[in-house]
Amino acid sequence: MTSKIDDRVPVLIVGGSLVGLSASLFLGRLGIEHVLVERHAQTSHHPRGRGNNVRTMELFRTAGVEPLIREAASVLAENHGILQADTLTGSEQEWLFKQIDPGGALAKFSPSGWCLCSQNDLEPVLLRSARDLGGDLRFGTELISAEEDAEGVTAVVRSRETGEDRTIRADYLVAADGPRSPVRERLGIGMTGAGDLFHNVSITFKAKRLADAVGDRRFIVCYLTNPESPGALLPVDNDQNWVFHAPWRPDDGETLEDFTDQRCEALIRTAVGVPDLEVEVTGKAPWHAAERVAERYGTGRIFLAGDSAHEMSPTGAFGSNTGIQDAHNLAWKLAAVLRGWAGPGLLETYDAERRPVALATGARASTRSAEHRHPGYDVSPGAGRKPGMLAVVLGYRYLDGAVVGAPQDQPAVPEEFRPLAQPGGRAPHMWLSQEGRRLSTLDLYERTPVLLSGPAGGAWHEAGLSIAGRTGIPLACYRVGPDENHDLVPEEGADWAQMHGAENDGAVLVRPDGFIAWRSRTADANAERTLADVLEKVLGGVPGNG
Repeated sequence: MTSKIDDRVPVLIVGGSLVGLSASLFLGRLGIEHVLVERHAQTSHHPRGRGNNVRTMELFRTAGVEPLIREAASVLAENHGILQADTLTGSEQEWLFKQIDPGGALAKFSPSGWCLCSQNDLEPVLLRSARDLGGDLRFGTELISAEEDAEGVTAVVRSRETGEDRTIRADYLVAADGPRSPVRERLGIGMTGAGDLFHNVSITFKAKRLADAVGDRRFIVCYLTNPESPGALLPVDNDQNWVFHAPWRPDDGETLEDFTDQRCEALIRTAVGVPDLEVEVTGKAPWHAAERVAERYGTGRIFLAGDSAHEMSPTGAFGSNTGIQDAHNLAWKLAAVLRGWAGPGLLETYDAERRPVALATGARASTRSAEHRHPGYDVSPGAGRKPGMLAVVLGYRYLDGAVVGAPQDQPAVPEEFRPLAQPGGRAPHMWLSQEGRRLSTLDLYERTPVLLSGPAGGAWHEAGLSIAGRTGIPLACYRVGPDENHDLVPEEGADWAQMHGAENDGAVLVRPDGFIAWRSRTADANAERTLADVLEKVLGGVPGNG
């Protein structure tokens, strides 16, 4: 190994797809210098990974990019449902659901909403935003080696254009390098789970008259069940550009070469039920649906995120969303440790929190593929009650990790979603006024821990201010009450204490990622000592709290 160090940086990110770019964005928002390397020369050009759930959009909201993403996604803004049909022209038509958010009920729970933005449209937004924040993102650059020691990671990266090697010294490495992660393999970390589920070939194509057959059915995806050519049809622009997912059976000896343009054209015509449809195939890409989770999410100073840590069936887009949320969970912890207001033990909670969520979410993704009878997945839906989408998307929780008082008798993903504050769960959304400005509680959570105290919780508020001044922890303290004498004023009809499971003299500690770290329902005669102990447990040590 060379002793010459070309670049020194706190964090090295390996992989520049959705998860790596999100990690760069989140670290940039927190002011953490980093380098990202991606072996491909540019972002994805294939329209895939389009479903961004409400929790992911909340994270992009606080990161300041939600409007840019919605602008990039505007062409599919009116596409909502999932249709199942024998063919587009046949008699068997069934909406599995017609609206993502029927009646707009989701607005009670979140300031954001679902967004259908394909990976090829989303990645450039993340790339530009991350670079605007000062991120050093190097495409066309691959990782050659990475060696960890007690003080950091030394990595050699190579330009695929020039062949030049550079040595990067980083405090930490985040591997977002995909399902066949070279970093994970070098670490010797195995995968558990059901393994491969099914295989598809994603075919992009142009068809000028297909929009006539679709009509006014603005679906996210249409599962076409004609046994002669089952598949999934996805709109790219609701006009001429489309994607067709055709089942592929490599276990039966079928090869990618078998999917000639002529065969793909015939499969599409048969599936949609328009025999004379003019089809122009513009691209083909294989993909594999699997259910796997890494045995651990890293070792020492190296962490796995996204597909390198877990693979999930594509139905519901759980995999990409879970990966982006991995990056968000890890980013604030890296920032806290690097800034010196948390101990290294905080980073150990990444595995403890995210791995159980991936296990539960991956199982739900596989079940949903069976429920939807995804083409190529020859498994009948399982019996028994399964958690609803909102429970998976907004209800997942951390039972062990950087939390105090999380219930230990509950699953990582509940059966039903209840928007109440609970240690280990997502902090609830409610609208507030701050100095005349309307904002969501979720807008408070990004860069620092936040202590919210009720209208009679002055002792908690003073304790928080004292600890922040004494320790240097950037603890933001807000008093929530009914008038301008408080820092935050809930909108009329909103009850902060009830929503947060506390009394008016209680308090809630919220982490920078918007999860409840701890709650006290009522006052405490030893508020400062209690809060200091909580912060020490949550942060893995508190500076100046000896």
